[in-house]
Amino acid sequence: MTFKPQALTPYLSARHYFGSEQRRHRERAGLSLVQLADIVNSSKSTLARIETADLMPPPDIPSRLDIAFGTDDRFHGLYELARREIHPDQYKRYMDFESRAEVIEQYGAQTLPGLLQTEEYARTLIRCDEDLCPEQVEELVAARMSRKDRLRSDNPPFRWAIIDESVLLRPLGSPDCMHEQLASLLEQVNAPNSKVQVMPFSAGLHRLLGGALTLLTPPDGVCVAYEESFRAGHLYEDPAAVKRWRQQYDVLRANSLTLDESAERIRTAMKGYRP
Repeated sequence: MTFKPQALTPYLSARHYFGSEQRRHRERAGLSLVQLADIVNSSKSTLARIETADLMPPPDIPSRLDIAFGTDDRFHGLYELARREIHPDQYKRYMDFESRAEVIEQYGAQTLPGLLQTEEYARTLIRCDEDLCPEQVEELVAARMSRKDRLRSDNPPFRWAIIDESVLLRPLGSPDCMHEQLASLLEQVNAPNSKVQVMPFSAGLHRLLGGALTLLTPPDGVCVAYEESFRAGHLYEDPAAVKRWRQQYDVLRANSLTLDESAERIRTAMKGYRP
């Protein structure tokens, strides 16, 4: 029986277009999936699933395809579009604001905000969703880690994060995972482009307890707020609503530990997770 490649639907999404472009360039170069897999140091099954849009391209694949086909940043650009499609529609506008924000202010009550998470911490957290298969988990981990690319750019955003003390004390994953995560957090407490404060238990009840809040300020200075609870989130663009969330965040900041106190609290928590 003659093998017939699966028909593609390139215009269904950026992810489908990425796959169709990979196949088009591969066939034009006269390469089989096995041959291309050798060139880009991947597997045949991975590349086959990318072509049919069954799998989100791993973050290292786009640049290797660009080198293999001599396509400059074509596949890199398609990947940047496709990776945003991993997130639900209600989250896409938030992602757009985050990608352009000059100032990012966040509060995390139960877990660390995504931009502060290490890869293993994020993987452990995402695995809690039992509806996800291992490949879907890795897709979401890669997407979350790719959001941190801007932090290492020549023009990173300025970030301010407030985290609840419970985040430091709740074991999430192995002791090694938590120790690595808190060590990374400690480095960001008082860095040039990031500040981290701890909201102590002694502060008592407050409006944002149990939820999460992000304030994003893009270049035009018009701030938006994103309030998130379990499996749901709402983006606020109305100036009056954003002002109310800003006031809540400022109250939180005033009642949190200082930067030096926060660093010491993180160091203390790290002792409980010694490898």
